[in-house]
Amino acid sequence: QVHVVESGGGLVRPGGSLRLSCAAYGLTFSSYSMSWYRQAPGKERELVATISTIGTITNYRDSVKGRFTASRDNAKNTVYLQMNSLKPEDTATYYCYAARTGVISETHWGRGTQVTVSS
Repeated sequence: QVHVVESGGGLVRPGGSLRLSCAAYGLTFSSYSMSWYRQAPGKERELVATISTIGTITNYRDSVKGRFTASRDNAKNTVYLQMNSLKPEDTATYYCYAARTGVISETHWGRGTQVTVSS
């Protein structure tokens, strides 16, 4: 059974920082690229960041470039999203997404963690 579990969300003031974690169990973690998505109320889910299987390649949406950093520790089956200089528009539920492509493709979603940026 695969489980993808996010943690680290919370309430933070504008300009503050949070680090989200996502632990994945029941899969060969190093075979999966990992992504962070977010969804604000009334809006579509959007891709925030993606990190390759061994962490050498990262991609970010323009609005978070220079503020957010994705990283992973394959020994701990965990991916992180360091979020700095947070803005109210970063308020959303953040979801972790695991994807494996190739002969056998597989994807898994976490249930999300809430991030609220407000003074």
